[in-house]
Amino acid sequence: MAKEKNGIVFLCTANTCRSPMAGALFRHAIAGKGYPYDKFQIASAGVSAFPGHPANDNTIAALKKVGVELGAHESRLLDQDLVDNALVYIGMTDSHLAMLSLQVDPPPANAFLMRQFMNAESNVQIPDPIGMGFEQYEACRDSMVEAIPSLMKAVETLYRAQQETKESE
Repeated sequence: MAKEKNGIVFLCTANTCRSPMAGALFRHAIAGKGYPYDKFQIASAGVSAFPGHPANDNTIAALKKVGVELGAHESRLLDQDLVDNALVYIGMTDSHLAMLSLQVDPPPANAFLMRQFMNAESNVQIPDPIGMGFEQYEACRDSMVEAIPSLMKAVETLYRAQQETKESE
């Protein structure tokens, strides 16, 4: 029987801005929602991160402004533990998914963009705010918040499909 996978892995470049922000926002959105959301393990990583760096100050401030605490964070590279437990990978841009496909063999079929499940007119890329003003971090945060309801539904669907597959084995 296949091992249950419950990891939701948010990916960006350095794991100091977008992916920790996305993980914190998603964790906040699913808090107290019950099954299956209580089964998820939220993580973030960078496709070319230098491990051990803290989250960007503007990332922390943008989250705090909407009542979300990031908590302790140290940047990390995508590692085998995350890969082994990944129900789904959520990238911020196409380049993150491209890097993921080079780093994981075979390239995972369960990799998506955070904004991919929104309506067709939505821009699916979430640009990197690093080195820009606080307003860009707020815009980044807001584009993630906008994506969370459709992302929650997609992740729940993937998890339930995995459960049905396990039950039929």
